[in-house]
This record gives sequence, structure tokens and C-alpha cells, in this order.
Amino acid sequence: MAAQILPPTTAGIHPEKFNDDLVFAADRRYAWVVLAILLALAFGLRVTNLGSESLGEDELNKLQTVEEYRTNGISGKNGEHPFLMKGLQTVSIVAAERLNTSVLPADSPISDEAAIRFPIVLFGSFSVLLIFLLVSEFFGRSIGLISAALWAVEPMAIGFDRVAKEDSLVLFFFLLTNLFWIRSQTEAEVKNEKWRRYAWLAAASFGALMASKYYPFFLAVTGAYYIIYRNVPNRYWDMKGVPWIKFLTIMAVSFVILNPTILLPETWREMLNFSSEKRIGHDSYEFLGELYRNQMSAFLNGVPWTFYFVFGAVKTSLSTLILFAIGLPLIWKRKLGDGRFFVFLWGVLWLIMFTFIGGKFTRYFTNAAPLIFIGAAVGFYFLAKWLSGFTSNKMVSAAIQILLFVGLIAVPLSNSLSAGPHFRLFTNTIGGGISAAGTYFPHDEFYDLSTKEIVAEIVRSATKCIDSVRDTGTLRALCSKGRSGRR
Repeated sequence: MAAQILPPTTAGIHPEKFNDDLVFAADRRYAWVVLAILLALAFGLRVTNLGSESLGEDELNKLQTVEEYRTNGISGKNGEHPFLMKGLQTVSIVAAERLNTSVLPADSPISDEAAIRFPIVLFGSFSVLLIFLLVSEFFGRSIGLISAALWAVEPMAIGFDRVAKEDSLVLFFFLLTNLFWIRSQTEAEVKNEKWRRYAWLAAASFGALMASKYYPFFLAVTGAYYIIYRNVPNRYWDMKGVPWIKFLTIMAVSFVILNPTILLPETWREMLNFSSEKRIGHDSYEFLGELYRNQMSAFLNGVPWTFYFVFGAVKTSLSTLILFAIGLPLIWKRKLGDGRFFVFLWGVLWLIMFTFIGGKFTRYFTNAAPLIFIGAAVGFYFLAKWLSGFTSNKMVSAAIQILLFVGLIAVPLSNSLSAGPHFRLFTNTIGGGISAAGTYFPHDEFYDLSTKEIVAEIVRSATKCIDSVRDTGTLRALCSKGRSGRR
């Protein structure tokens, strides 16, 4: 007799999750206490010495755009990038100036470098919470908590969140979008008549993602996950026809509200110039000691397709990498409906979009890094269950699991503390350790980190500022800033 073939089920109908029997996740209250500690740790690691590195070229462009907004109102300056992050940075800069003048001592002000990066630190830190919530929906609280812990302390993740670029915002809103999306699925299958409100929240969140960076292709992950379960019998999660139109309308309204500069003609001119590669100043990238053409349209003739595989291999803590190698095949041992399809869609889409383009930067890996941590979390779960299963004593078993969890966090945390505040320089033993730091991706690893000190030294060494050139006003301003300890 042939074996019965079970129909596929969605994560919201009959979730096949890993058991929440690891001691630190078994009780919901304890799990939330651990999560609160992780949030505080993540924020502390990201915000400490935030202004220690000089502004990179792209960060300086953002600061100049903020100054433009404050002087002349919102405009199309830097219009190839959406408004949301620059709006947040404007608020941050204004708040920092007020704190500097009315609260903080004159000898320890908040620097422009720290203020311009602070919104990214904030959203990157709260990604810990979203990773926990989303992964818990798919795989259970144990896997969610472990994944969140790794995002909190891994030097690679911290480095992403200390640069004033949009990628951390994209990840935050991608996670938020799909958390609401999966929640709509869950509520629909328990026959909550108001389940669509979560779908509308998902639409608004994706509008925020688009207002952070123009990445419409990430909607394919959300849509494909829905399509996979379209033909499941007796399901209530149905968005046919008018609901999809409403979804797209809410997304568009959210996008325009959070990105009002899209309505300006100057913005469209900037976007056209950028998309035609007329505005690209970084036409090459040094990778493993060789220069490559760094343009999107170069495809396989640009930066090699191996770029992100090498990055993940040398910039992830070795313990996390080993756990990922253990966990990746184990994810696929679960039944259908446990979230592995979503992880698969997420990974494949990211690989298609970013592996074969000719223009690459390490920060683009921000949106793929959680996949490594999810795989590592699965590996840790099975390893902890196996090792703690050698004893029938519950106290000893619990102690083993706690020690393993502490060790899981301690290794990447130690790596981060030793690498900080220059977290992007961290290189694991596979990559040659600290002696090889800066040899793989120097453009991103150094990121103009000492330019401020170089300019300050030039100003101090100069006997006087040069007045016999055309742009004397700019030179005087630079000299004045240098003498006062600014950029």
C-alpha cells in the first residue's frame, strides 16, 4: 500500500516548529528577559564610540543633504536615494545640536559622525527584536532567540549598523513587512475576521522599505510565499482580486508619505543620472588584492561572483560558521510548512539579485546575514539537545544548555570587543585573523576611517590657511572646522 501523502500546510495553519524546550526559551517570560538583555547589548555595542571613524564619501553626501534640507527645505539633492533615512538623519542632527548646546559639556559634544549614524544604530538594534519575532513564527521561540542573539553580537552585523547607509533600514522593514504578512496568515487560519489588517500593515511596511531604498524586488519574497500556498485546500488566507489592489494602494500611499521628494522633478533627474551610471565615482573595487570594474551593468565582468561567499566565510565568527554548516542541512529535515520555504525564497532571491551584478559592496550582505544566523541557530539547537541528552538529570541538562548558550554568545561578543570600534576589520581564522584585516575588502573595511585625523593634522601643521586661491571661503571654513576638532 502506498504511503499517504500529506497536503502541504502553511506556517499559520499547522506550524511544524522546533520544540521550545531549551531551558532559556522554554518559559516565555525568561525568553523575553533574555531578549531585553540582547537588545541592550546590541544597542551598546553599536552606539559606543560611534563617531570614532571619519565620514565615508556616501555619509558625507548624506550630511550635505541634511544641511540642504535645513537651509532650503526638502529638495532633490542626493535624489537617487529615497528620503526616509535622510529625514531621520535630519532629526538626529538637530537633536544632537540641541543636546550639545543645552545639556552636554562643551568638551564632549555629540559629533556629526555619531549623529548622522545614530538612526541606523537604532533601527539595527531593534532588528534583534524583529528577527526574534519573525523566526519564532516559523521555527519556534528557541530558534528565534538564538538567531536574535547572533545578530546582536556578531561583529559583521554590528559593522553594518554603524554606517550611515540605507541597508540596515531595508532589513528592518523587510523583517517587519513579513512579520505582519505571516501574522495575517496565522490570524486568517484561526478565522479571525480582522486578519487583513495585518496584511495592510505589511503593505505599509513595504512602502517604508521602498522609502528607504528602491528595492522593489524584495516584494517577490512576500508574494512568492503566498503563491506557494495558493492551492492549499480549505484555507482562509486569501488575497484574490480587490484585496491585492488595496494592498498595493496602501503600499504606494505609505511610500509617498515617507518619501515626499519622489514628487520633485529634480529627484527624477538624479535617479535617471544614477541609473545610467553617470553619477558613479567608484568605478573600481579592490578585492583580494586586485582591482575590478565596480558597476552594476558589468555583471560577470565586474567584481567576481564569489565576493559575498568569501565575505561570509571570513567575516563570520568561526563558531557561528561551524554551526551554520551543521544547521543548514538540518533545516530541510522538517515537514512542509515550518518556514523553510520562506528562508529558501529569501536566500535565492538575494543570491540572484546581488551575486551576478558587477557592482558590489559588503554592506549589501546586510539583508542576507540573518540567513546565516538562522542556519546557525538550527545547528545550535540540535547540538545543544544532543549534548544535554547524555544525562537524565534535568538540572545538569539545563546547566549544559545554559553554558552552551553563553558560549554561543561569548565567542562573537569577544570578537566584537576585540575589533571595536573598527568592527568591519574583524577577520576570522579562516581568513587569516587580524593580521589579514583590510586585505580582502579594503574599500569597505577601512571606509575612510582616519580621514578626520589626517585633515586635523594637516590643519595643525599648516602655519596659515592659503588665501591666494579662488575658493577662499571654503578653505577658511575647512580650516576653522579643523582647528575646532571637527572634520
